[in-house]
Amino acid sequence: MLDDLALFVTIVEEGSLNAAALRENLPPATVTRRLQKLESELGYRLLNRSARRLQPTAEGWQYYERCRPLVRALRQATQQLDASLSDISGTIRVLAPVNFASGLLTPAWASFLHQYPDIKLELEMSNRLQDLVASGADLAIRVGSLDDSSLMQRRLGSAGLVMVAAPSYLARAGVPQDPSQLDQHQLIVAEPLRTWRLRRPVDGAEVVVQPQARARLRVNEMRLAVEMAHAGLGILLCPVLQSRLEVADGSLVRVLPEWMPEPRHVYAVWTQRRYLPARVRVLLEHLADFAAATPSLQQ
Repeated sequence: MLDDLALFVTIVEEGSLNAAALRENLPPATVTRRLQKLESELGYRLLNRSARRLQPTAEGWQYYERCRPLVRALRQATQQLDASLSDISGTIRVLAPVNFASGLLTPAWASFLHQYPDIKLELEMSNRLQDLVASGADLAIRVGSLDDSSLMQRRLGSAGLVMVAAPSYLARAGVPQDPSQLDQHQLIVAEPLRTWRLRRPVDGAEVVVQPQARARLRVNEMRLAVEMAHAGLGILLCPVLQSRLEVADGSLVRVLPEWMPEPRHVYAVWTQRRYLPARVRVLLEHLADFAAATPSLQQ
């Protein structure tokens, strides 16, 4: 009804149905139909119409005088909102996992802030899955499967995983030759990797390991989990990025290298809105471009 009310105000201001149709870029028949619909809903005639002139009725004048300031205020508010949505400035609040946001994505945040000096970035990092709607954040980075179908999403890439252990641990406990032998070992479980999905490319065999029962340590901070594996406390499944330096210098070695852990997809997610503000859209595109140019996110 608000659209029809605004159209009625335009008709009175323009002085004719055809002029109002031209201003609103509508077919004249549509303007006539919507006017008749509004009159029907109100229960009285708003305009006296003849072949040569259009004149508001007494009720029409009264309705016009009361509605005109409302329509103008609504149009001004809409224009201000449109300007805000298209303005590349303001604050963006992002939720992200601690190690991922403060490690791999660090150059992305820095380059984004250099490129858009009028934007302020608020990064709230947590390894717990936070409610995006309740938090009021504009965007979230999620790693792994997405269960919330109410969120919009854009896949940025995939992060590879690796199973590692310290040479000292393997010398003491033995080297597993098959995933079934993991039951005989001490395991380090790093949240949220509660389930280890392994695939052997040579023959396509797949195994799902539930490590909680054998967990010597469970921790929700990946860097600490890597340090505990480095200390010889057990076998760990972790992101390649978190252990690449230790694997390179030999302080951690790969376990069951013929079995490939299933990569974890990385997504940017946001609440269901028809339009994202321009400042959020440019961040989304910036992250997508960064991910596409980062080999470790294209596993």
